[in-house]
Amino acid sequence: MKEKWWKEGVVYQIYPRSFKDSNGDGIGDLRGIIEKIDYIENLGVDIIWLNPVYKSPNDDNGYDISDYYNIMDEFGTMADWEELLDKLHKRGIKLIMDLVVNHTSDEHKWFVESRKSKDNPYRDYYIWRKGKENKEDGKEIEPNNWLSFFSGSAWKYDKTTDEYFMHLFTKKQPDLNWENENVRKEVYKMMTWWLDKGIDGFRMDVINLISKVDGLPDVPKVKGEKYSWGGDYFMNGPKVEEWFKEMNKEVLSKYDIMTVGECPGTTPQEGINFTAEENRELNMIFQFELMGIDSEIVKWNTKQFELKDIKRIIKKWQLVIEKGGWNSNYLMNHDQPRALSRFGDDKNYRKESAKMLATFTLTLPGTPYIYQGEEIGMVNVAFEKIDDYKDVETINYYNEMVFDKKENKEKIMKQIHQMSRDNSRTPMQWDDTENAGFTTGNSWIKLNPSYKEINVENDLKDENSIYNYYKKLIKIRKENKELIYGKYIEINVENEKVMSYILEKENSKILVVINFFGDNETLDLKGYEKELLISNYENSLEVELKPYEARIYKIK
Repeated sequence: MKEKWWKEGVVYQIYPRSFKDSNGDGIGDLRGIIEKIDYIENLGVDIIWLNPVYKSPNDDNGYDISDYYNIMDEFGTMADWEELLDKLHKRGIKLIMDLVVNHTSDEHKWFVESRKSKDNPYRDYYIWRKGKENKEDGKEIEPNNWLSFFSGSAWKYDKTTDEYFMHLFTKKQPDLNWENENVRKEVYKMMTWWLDKGIDGFRMDVINLISKVDGLPDVPKVKGEKYSWGGDYFMNGPKVEEWFKEMNKEVLSKYDIMTVGECPGTTPQEGINFTAEENRELNMIFQFELMGIDSEIVKWNTKQFELKDIKRIIKKWQLVIEKGGWNSNYLMNHDQPRALSRFGDDKNYRKESAKMLATFTLTLPGTPYIYQGEEIGMVNVAFEKIDDYKDVETINYYNEMVFDKKENKEKIMKQIHQMSRDNSRTPMQWDDTENAGFTTGNSWIKLNPSYKEINVENDLKDENSIYNYYKKLIKIRKENKELIYGKYIEINVENEKVMSYILEKENSKILVVINFFGDNETLDLKGYEKELLISNYENSLEVELKPYEARIYKIK
């Protein structure tokens, strides 16, 4: 297995809007990130993934881009961005940018032109279709019955030309037509421009959706539903690998960079195809199988996860690495609720379970990702009113379920409290002063009241804090290459409460044991001569794991 900097690095994800506000307007910005570079460096991470900072109307918090070549006014200037890049590089920290090219904003100049007329030169930059006749009543309906990620139809009617355009996300995010060679050339030109400015790679937003099946057919109808999920027709489509290879040839292969593709609905075999070095496509992907273990059919219908499912998924995806590809390891990001509230116990064992989850993320082969606030154990927020939520997915879901389908409001709010993306988007909690040290103004979204107890200032003062545990784990990972390049060997497979595995590299072994639940569990480690490297409890018992206890051993 070839050694690479992006395999050995630890990534810290920054959601700029919620990280640090430097000018009192209530919105995090680039200068706020610059102010906190010491904090980031001290944690020991190597790579920053920066969520979109490009010009945008913010219908989907920056994932609707109106100008790929400029910075959003709320976040600062290009000079601020250049200063951030320079200061990160001087500390030895790399920067990867979000690449959002499945769609643009409807305010992008390409789309403004595209909607003007059917013979406009930019018309074919997007996916336009005429409506079709509804067999039931003869009225015109959308070109197909695909469901948008954010509820409702994946099509919007535009009266200017009497046609519909596709939007797999919000109505202000029209999908680009990758079949058009000029679109691809424009994307590659833009990528090259940013790489020439010195960035270290891209996180590619829903990049496996760029290829749709020919004909855009209807999907089988779900009883009682007007629109149906069409993922089989636009995830990992027929030309996605052809275009990955083209992108690599035209752009990526010319730089020493890191690429990670967000690829929902991807199988391990597809993960191998996308990331195996000889295929010349991407370095790694985000897959979502682990993110679905506590939901039934849709994310909002939650259930208790089972450890056997985590074990099965982890083992299955290690195959990607064994076959020459690479994985990303994460438990949350800006699109997921807080991992601690989801997979741990954020009330009775907040510190212990946060450290347990950190151990899990940082001891598996694959590149680990830490999302801002994860390193201090931030938790979900439960706003009482839907008006306090800002996320378009959350608001659309509430409106559909409460107003259209007449579901019980309290039931839907409970689901939102558990799974809304805004759980991870409340401001970073720097201290216990007003507005958590995030802003001197009125924050763009309400703060999580937990900031009085959970904040960076408290963690930096506490030697046994979650933050300092992350620091130690990152150091252990860097000092023990088994945790990066080792062969994953699962042990005690049948145990339904404890996950145990060995990472072996050149006859050197690391043993990891993790209690995923809140009860004491018997531990059988007979036959291993070992040295304890770290535990999230001060006094570990040889034959018993405490609630949410995690340990890392060096096997002698």
